[in-house]
Amino acid sequence: MVSEGSSCAAPKLRSVPRTLRSPPNSPLTANEVYAALSELRPEDAIIVQESPSNAMDLAAWWPTVKPGSYYTFASGGLGWNAPAAVGIALAQEKLGTGRPVVAVIGDGSLQYSVQCLASAAQNKLKVIYIIPCNREYAILKEFAELERTPNVPGLDLPTLDIVSTAKGFGCAAVEARTRQDIQAAFSKALKADGPTLIAVPVMHQVRPLIASIAR
Repeated sequence: MVSEGSSCAAPKLRSVPRTLRSPPNSPLTANEVYAALSELRPEDAIIVQESPSNAMDLAAWWPTVKPGSYYTFASGGLGWNAPAAVGIALAQEKLGTGRPVVAVIGDGSLQYSVQCLASAAQNKLKVIYIIPCNREYAILKEFAELERTPNVPGLDLPTLDIVSTAKGFGCAAVEARTRQDIQAAFSKALKADGPTLIAVPVMHQVRPLIASIAR
């Protein structure tokens, strides 16, 4: 399923609201991560999104400003977007557009189709995987709160090592913990010939699901 926004004027960059900034020495919020990335976004980049618990933060900092620049899944079915990014990158290579594909995939979502990293590496595709790592299925926790069934077991993912997994599949991979690290890694990835995965630890944030959709 493809979701594309209509073309509109590029928004001005915004500073991160003080109330959304994480305290010193703690993981960044997803909002801060996307704010840092937005300062380096290529005008022709294609976004593929499957990080549902913070998708609205991404949309605020990386809005769709031209057709064919945003892809995501339908009906909440996880696992489509990580391999879809490979297909989209293959299409860009065949068309000769030179457009980079930036896949923002949650660390939980990536597990559904993680073998796609091998395909990206084998084909040396221009795809950058940005993985906000909250070590949980936050969106499912939000649904549990909405349905008044909190504390559902099996939604925490404390042992994932995304960087080692990506390297095992042949991708360049790095962990970035600060704004400066994120921007340095993203700049390097934009110049790379093949795929890069950037894992970014983010703050645990289980937010009201209705409020997240409505804002």
